[in-house]
Amino acid sequence: MICCCCGCPRLALREILWEQLISEWRIASHEVAYINRQQGLSCTECLANLRSMALAAAVMRWAGYDGLFKHYVKKASARKLSVLEINEAGGLSPFLAELPNRVLKSYPDIDMRALPYGNDSFDLVLHSDTLEHVRHPVRALSECRRVLKPGGGCAFTVPLIVDRLTLSREGMPPSYHGAPDTRSGDYQVWTEYGADAWKHVIQAGFPECRIVSLEYPAAQALVGVK
Repeated sequence: MICCCCGCPRLALREILWEQLISEWRIASHEVAYINRQQGLSCTECLANLRSMALAAAVMRWAGYDGLFKHYVKKASARKLSVLEINEAGGLSPFLAELPNRVLKSYPDIDMRALPYGNDSFDLVLHSDTLEHVRHPVRALSECRRVLKPGGGCAFTVPLIVDRLTLSREGMPPSYHGAPDTRSGDYQVWTEYGADAWKHVIQAGFPECRIVSLEYPAAQALVGVK
């Protein structure tokens, strides 16, 4: 496997999950293994991890481009796109920074449930492992749809447990992603995503949801198309 962002064949793996989160998430050993791969398998050159690569693959599939992301962002068609990046999209952010019409906004300066942009403002909206931290994710996705132009795409990743259904953590003890000592509110997990994650995209008003798989079960990205 090579990095689809920069083309480097050298990838390194490190474990990301810790015992408390594994227990709170109630995931089995094989699920721990592929989530560790999703979050901890990284390119030694550009530092993009597997979930960032999945997001890159999803964007290029939406755009009809077959190649490396570092080349895609230099294409004239990509440079014409108006792009909203919500929070830094992991290792994709340095590549997206090359696009002249890319806007980067991060929490708490922006609320995904009330985006400060007019209707039909962007060709592409991206976010990576952000939606699970938003208390009302369908509302957030509906805002992403609202600010997209017709035909535009909302490409995103969420930590996905492929053999279970999506679960709201409302009423459950707080659980946090980030690091073992993280207890900040913006890292609190409100939704544990499963095989039916696509439903939130459709419930948000998108007529189409694409699932792009870079490596099953570790690396899936979703694209809502307006």
